Amino acid sequence: MESCFCSLGIFLLWLVRPCVGFAEPVEDKRALLDFQAKIPRGYALNWSKDTSLCGNWRGVRCDSELSRVIELRLPGIGFNSEIPPGTLSHLSGLRILSLGSNGLTGHFPPDFSNFSALTEIHLQLNNFSGPLPSDFSPWKRLTVLDLSYNYFEGNIPSSISNLTHLAALNLSNNSITGHIPDLHLPKLKFLNLSNNYLNGSIPKSLQGFPDSSFCANELSRTFPAIHNAYPSPLPISNKPRRKRLSEPSLLGIVVGVSALVFAAFSVVLLLRYSRKKNGSEASGKGSKSDGSPGKMDAGNQDECKRLVFFEGSTCAFDLEDLLRASAEVLGKGTLGTAYKAVMEDSTTVVVKRLKEVAVGRRELEQLMEVVGKIRHENVVELKAYYYSKNEKLMVYDYYSQGSVFAMLHGKQGEGWRSPDWETRLRIALGTARGIAHIHSEHGGKLVHGNIKSSNVFLNHHNYGCVSEACLTTISNPRAPRVSRISGYGAPEVVDARKASQASDVFSYGVLLLELLTGKSPVQRTGCGREMLHIVRWVQSVVREEWTAEVFDVQLMIYPNIEEGLVQMLQIAMACVARMPEQRPKMAEVVRMIEEMRSLDRGSQSRTEATAEETYEIQSPLK
Repeated sequence: MESCFCSLGIFLLWLVRPCVGFAEPVEDKRALLDFQAKIPRGYALNWSKDTSLCGNWRGVRCDSELSRVIELRLPGIGFNSEIPPGTLSHLSGLRILSLGSNGLTGHFPPDFSNFSALTEIHLQLNNFSGPLPSDFSPWKRLTVLDLSYNYFEGNIPSSISNLTHLAALNLSNNSITGHIPDLHLPKLKFLNLSNNYLNGSIPKSLQGFPDSSFCANELSRTFPAIHNAYPSPLPISNKPRRKRLSEPSLLGIVVGVSALVFAAFSVVLLLRYSRKKNGSEASGKGSKSDGSPGKMDAGNQDECKRLVFFEGSTCAFDLEDLLRASAEVLGKGTLGTAYKAVMEDSTTVVVKRLKEVAVGRRELEQLMEVVGKIRHENVVELKAYYYSKNEKLMVYDYYSQGSVFAMLHGKQGEGWRSPDWETRLRIALGTARGIAHIHSEHGGKLVHGNIKSSNVFLNHHNYGCVSEACLTTISNPRAPRVSRISGYGAPEVVDARKASQASDVFSYGVLLLELLTGKSPVQRTGCGREMLHIVRWVQSVVREEWTAEVFDVQLMIYPNIEEGLVQMLQIAMACVARMPEQRPKMAEVVRMIEEMRSLDRGSQSRTEATAEETYEIQSPLK
């Protein structure tokens, strides 16, 4: 009998043993249910005591042993109150906390000091106020700290220097005052302290970061003077200072400008004379075209009958080949119609047939020379052009995957797939790089002028590639503003010929919103009598603290991208600021996207790695 009881005990233990590995973290589940019960929200959560915490709850991730909650990602849920004390603080194993784009209020929760395992804190785009935590030492493992777009005030604590693993620090768009402490953060890659009330000098430890990290403050890059030997540096002001010039200075400027004008006029006369001379010689030597580029057609001595190819072009066709090619209309825009042309040898190009052009041959040739020299992997290369009195053509490479507009809004029939998050990131980053390169060319004077999803394609590396650069300068002022009607035009631009780099940034911001929402920039509402602009719609949704409703439902199937979505939305909203001077430069946009993407990838790789390992909470004293 005794042996029977012993066997029964062993049998029961054997039955219980398999269930041990599947036990849920009871304390963590109780803490989250308590948090859910006490905080108002605008978006429903699927949390329930009857469902699995680690397998089904939205925004919750457990470790590989299902013993602790290690990630809580709830951006844009619609929370609109203080975080209830004694709730989330019980998640002692939490590593990633993401509550951005909500309406959270109150001071920074003091019981967050219990999160000794935290590696990332994302509380941006909320309504937190009061001072920053004075002691950051409890979060020694922290790699990302984003408290931007809140109402934090007071000084930046020097204890941030204790965060020796910190890679990204964003305190921008708060009400922080005082001097910036000398922060020695060896792994810091991203810093943004802009749009605060900071003053004094930028410390030596942070001098390596660009001006954009400190803009809209009263800061100087000059180090404080020693023993007051020199006056303290003047604060940087957003308003340009005007200084009156003396009469000798004005006279010198007038004489100098006059000399430059005379010299330029002389050069123009010489160029015109040399061109006329060369043109007459070429006309006298013209013979019947043999199919090679650069030949003249003897059939018309008054007008060039050839395609002008740019240096380095490998194309081997002429105008006659192009005219014999089969053509398919790809789209119509402000400046004309684009055709897909397939020649007899299967060479495929895109031909832009210009209309509404308000310039003559010389002006068009000058523009083509500038555009033809733009070479960048994210800018569609202009291969050749043709000019005659009645016909003006531009020849580009053909991209078989079609435009981004077709990818997002094309016919959703059999075989159609919405671009995934990685593809949209590549589109955004590649396009930004291309526009930034255009802005840097020709002494930084070039403007694209017509950025929209139908002018963006995927290059051979599947990154965004922008087409039809710099053509708005030759447009007819009487032509309709298609970019304004289609939703891409900046509010300050009423004449397409006067587009600016800042208006390019606005148009790019609209493109970003299009990628994030999956919606066209302008949509009809009601019975189609009113138009709803995507910028106003997104602003209204974010204002009502329903940020999660902004994003394309096709994107929500991908795990762990919430942070990337919210950060990209912040970049887009900065680009579509109403005042041009408030928009970032395109080079800065490129930097922000690259850093966001690298941090997002690092976060995902860390998450994947930690999901496989056995995690042990270490004491802060270790």
